[in-house]
Amino acid sequence: MRAIALRHGLKTGLPGLLVLILMGCTVAKPRSDDPWEGFNRKMYAFNDATDKAVIRPIASGYRKITSSNVRRVVSNFYDNIKMPITIANNVLQGDPRRAARNTGRFLVNTTVGFVGLFDPASEMSLPLDETDFGVTLAKWGVPDGPFLVLPLVGSTTVRDFWRLPVDQYFDPLHWYAQEHDFRYNAEYLPSVFYLVTLRARGIEAEGLLEGVYDPYVFYRDAYRQRRLYEIFDGQPPAEYIEQMQGVNDEDVDKLLEEQHQYEKKHPPQHE
Repeated sequence: MRAIALRHGLKTGLPGLLVLILMGCTVAKPRSDDPWEGFNRKMYAFNDATDKAVIRPIASGYRKITSSNVRRVVSNFYDNIKMPITIANNVLQGDPRRAARNTGRFLVNTTVGFVGLFDPASEMSLPLDETDFGVTLAKWGVPDGPFLVLPLVGSTTVRDFWRLPVDQYFDPLHWYAQEHDFRYNAEYLPSVFYLVTLRARGIEAEGLLEGVYDPYVFYRDAYRQRRLYEIFDGQPPAEYIEQMQGVNDEDVDKLLEEQHQYEKKHPPQHE
C-alpha cells in the first residue's frame, strides 16, 4: 500500500510531474473552494522537501546513468504492465469499446513487443489511453469533494483518494509484491523503481515552474484541470471549465503585482 501511495504521489503531487502532464495547458486563477488549505500547504511543503532531499536526486542519478532509449524502453514496460488497471476501469465505466482496444494493446505489446519493452501497438493505432478508479467514480456521478494533499501521495481529492486502495487490486506489481516475501521487502523494488522512472520523466519540465508566484496554487489548479480533461476525454463542457477557473472579474493588475513581488523574494535558481 505504501508503494501504491507513493507511486500516485509521483504522478500527481511532487514537483515537476504535473507540469509534464500539463505542458501546453494554461492554468487560470485558482478556485477559492479549498477548505483544507492550511493542512494542504503543510503537506505540500513536506512533499516538496522530501522530493528535493531524496526523490529528485535519485531520479536525476537514474537519468545520468541511462540513455534516453533505455529510459523509453523501461517506461514502455511499466506502461504496459499497468494496463490491467485501465482495462478494469474501462469495464467499470461501462465502456466496452475502450476495454477491448486497451486489451488489444496489452496483448500486442506483451507478445510482439517483448513483454512491453517495445510499443508496436501505438503503430497499429492502439495508443496509450490510461484511466483510473477516480475517473470511474466521476463518471458514476460522484462529486470530487475538497482538494487534498497527502504526505508522499500529493495532490488528490476526497473522491480521487479511493483510486489508491482500489486500483491496486488490478495492479500486477501489487500482485507480485503480495505473492513474494523477500528479505528487506525486496518484493517492492519493482514498484520503487517505477517511482524513479516516473520522477525522472518530470525533470525536463521543471523549468516551467520558474516565476510561478505560488507553486501550491499552481499544482492545485493544475491537478484539477488535468483531472477534468481526463474525466471528459479531453473535451470538458464550458461550464465546468468556468467553475474550475473561478470568477471572471479578476484583478489582472493585482495578480501581476503579486507575481512581481514573489519573483523579487524568490529569484529563479538554476542548477
